[in-house]
Amino acid sequence: MRRRILVIDDEEHIRRVMRMTLETAGYEVGEAADGPRGLEAFADGSAWDAVLLDQKMPGMDGLETLRRLKERRGDARVIMITAYASIELAVDAMKLGATDFVRKPTTPEIVRNAVTAALASPAARAVSPPVPAPGKAPAAPVPPITRLTLNGFRLWHATGAEDARPVHPSPRRFVVQHPEGGEEEIVVEIDPGVMAHVEEMTGRRLPAGHAFWTWQAERVLNNFLWTEGKVPPGGRLRIDKVDRDGLQVAAGWQGDED
Repeated sequence: MRRRILVIDDEEHIRRVMRMTLETAGYEVGEAADGPRGLEAFADGSAWDAVLLDQKMPGMDGLETLRRLKERRGDARVIMITAYASIELAVDAMKLGATDFVRKPTTPEIVRNAVTAALASPAARAVSPPVPAPGKAPAAPVPPITRLTLNGFRLWHATGAEDARPVHPSPRRFVVQHPEGGEEEIVVEIDPGVMAHVEEMTGRRLPAGHAFWTWQAERVLNNFLWTEGKVPPGGRLRIDKVDRDGLQVAAGWQGDED
């Protein structure tokens, strides 16, 4: 039986291109022109293997549509597609349970890779996983939650890394899964001088253990995977600058120690 993909996008020509791309690859494709019609077509989700969902739509936007899709089926595989990409949008989409996040303009190859990777992955996690009943033994360990997925790659924090909450400038460690399978550890180093620069520009001291630097390390690795389409040479990257968007996030960061 052919795998079934639902495309939710308000632009007809985008839906047509997606349909042609996926049908050529052997998928069965359904279409919906906005969030409400997408929810109607999705129903309880049992008829669909994955959803390609546009973010910028009139009325009900992609994030709200994603939230409602996940309410109906917590393990739905939903790939967000947007021309208005930002790290904040990606984080919001992943928090709501998106499986992947693809930026427009895209290509048939990127779309096929994203769908292939989503279908090859375990069913997406529900937003609120069930809590074990009291007195029962804890469930077996589950794979680490993917933080971001781009262009067929997946990345997550290396479990058990000793530098998960470093007290001195030190690397962040991630595991990257290739679109065709296989995993390798990637180290993202933090240049000590860049912390002083962020403090000077924002008036805030964000020590090495601050979650901002973990976020920034994810962002740097994320962008490399997207633009280069491969893992970093030697498995290492270095944060030696923070751009304007990063400085704005640093200045407004809440919820962690200064």
